[in-house]
Amino acid sequence: MLLFYILGIKFYSILIYFASFFNDKAKLWINGRKNWRQSFNVNAKTQKIWFHFASLGEFEQGKPLLQAVKNQYPEKEIIITFFSPSGYEIRKNSPLGDYILYLPIDSRKNAEDFIKLFKPEIAVFNKYEYWYFYFEKLSEKQIPLYVTSAIFRPKQTFFKFYGGFNRKILNLVTHFFVQNEESINLLKSIGLHNATLSGDTRFDSVLNLVKNKKEFPEIAQFKGESQVFIAGSTWPEDENFIANYIDKQPFDWKFIIAPHEISETKLLALEKVINVKSIRYSKLIKVGFTDAKVLIIDNIGMLSSLYAYGEIAFIGGGFGTGIHNTLEAAAWGLPVIFGPNYDKFQEAKDLVELQGGFTVANQNELNTIIDQLMSKVDLRKQSGIIAKNYVSKSTGATAIIMKHIFNS
Repeated sequence: MLLFYILGIKFYSILIYFASFFNDKAKLWINGRKNWRQSFNVNAKTQKIWFHFASLGEFEQGKPLLQAVKNQYPEKEIIITFFSPSGYEIRKNSPLGDYILYLPIDSRKNAEDFIKLFKPEIAVFNKYEYWYFYFEKLSEKQIPLYVTSAIFRPKQTFFKFYGGFNRKILNLVTHFFVQNEESINLLKSIGLHNATLSGDTRFDSVLNLVKNKKEFPEIAQFKGESQVFIAGSTWPEDENFIANYIDKQPFDWKFIIAPHEISETKLLALEKVINVKSIRYSKLIKVGFTDAKVLIIDNIGMLSSLYAYGEIAFIGGGFGTGIHNTLEAAAWGLPVIFGPNYDKFQEAKDLVELQGGFTVANQNELNTIIDQLMSKVDLRKQSGIIAKNYVSKSTGATAIIMKHIFNS
């Protein structure tokens, strides 16, 4: 199985390499990993803690723990690695990290060189990404390895009869901090008892966003006296559904759409499916005033604060591989709507059960729930209160993890 693992990683790297000739994201993925050994002047005298995040969402999720460690131990240096360009390119200048880089491809040589160069005293991987050679080298060097905000499901390979190699990777983890009781039980079923039910640090993260609200005068001016529907982290299928609703909407609301991808091609395609007047944020900040009904956010980083200007939120991704962050909207007291692919996300399941969130499978269902939330003020406010209370009652994961790892 190790041979298949090595071949799989090599094959994936080759595919990304060829894709890099015509795909900007793939090009960043390849170029960002070049010459990493010579890119840093590492201070060998300082203690270091290594945090790894798959992408931007995982970074934002783990940020409260990063901040807590930085505040508690300012003398320690922080290493931050990303797998995806969408994480690294946006947070490569974060003040929370002393060394920020792409995680080199998982190989025995890379893992050995990485650990030798940075010499972390502790490694923290957020939510997922289980890399065999890095985990093996950390274990060999007796460097504690923690997985935070982890969540497991019965369908994962770890829990199948053919998942022996994957279970071997899990056995290299010092301790798991998991989001739910099911994950505790699943780990126990394969003989792993080194897990603590901590919850999700993302709750701490989104609550901090609310406490430190960012003001956007142009958004406030666009909103005016209107009520606003915000569609965040949308993909083309989401946007088609939203655009179809906007065409026929019986209420005088305004709409803000923040696409997951903001290339010119994607933005033009979005503008094409919207039949009412729309404007991009980059143009709005220049002209200052608009009578457009739809505002398109053509930058990354604003969305989590935009929800403060809305009354209802739609979260994208649910008609594809899985929904994006519902908690950012819920923290602001907005009822959230999303597509059917949300079973991997505990918070989404909780919100649906509590009726602070609503899932839809097609255009008709989307139209119906939006109509209900727009027309029934009591329903909208009650759902928003439920969502906000759910977030506020679910915080505390960071404190649990800090106490366990650092006894602080």
